[in-house]
Amino acid sequence: MFLPSLTQLFIRDLAALDREVQAYPDDALPWRVVPGISNSGGNLILHLTGNLQHFVGACLGGSGYVRDRAAEFNTRDLPRTTLQARVAAARDAVASSLPHVSETVLRAPFPEPIGGFEVETADFLLHLLDHFAYHLGQIDYHRSIVTGQRASLGVIAVGELHSARKL
Repeated sequence: MFLPSLTQLFIRDLAALDREVQAYPDDALPWRVVPGISNSGGNLILHLTGNLQHFVGACLGGSGYVRDRAAEFNTRDLPRTTLQARVAAARDAVASSLPHVSETVLRAPFPEPIGGFEVETADFLLHLLDHFAYHLGQIDYHRSIVTGQRASLGVIAVGELHSARKL
């Protein structure tokens, strides 16, 4: 039950990320850096999608994706269609890789060290989901600030869980 639920949560959060990209009304606003914030929404989107493509797609799924982490934070002014394509590629990496991870792999150390630590794969996947949610919230807040749109986009919505039933 762990992997199907985890996969569904990543897919849910990637759908929310796609809604965030769509909610920026033009291609310039995702890249605006506001005083007191070091990263633009666009750079956080690149970071999240690169992170999943690397750790899930390449490390667990053998996709061959080669990460350029520096570019995730230094690239500027990509159109929203490119950001949406990156979100779709990350969703594909998750959907095609996680269902094939075995219980043995989940209990084993992640295939590469993380920040100088050996970490069990299941623990690291939970960490990746938590990391994703953290930055998704930052992107939601960034979008609200630069657009003046205060309405929620329903990020990390409980109703999108596969077990959710309306009462």
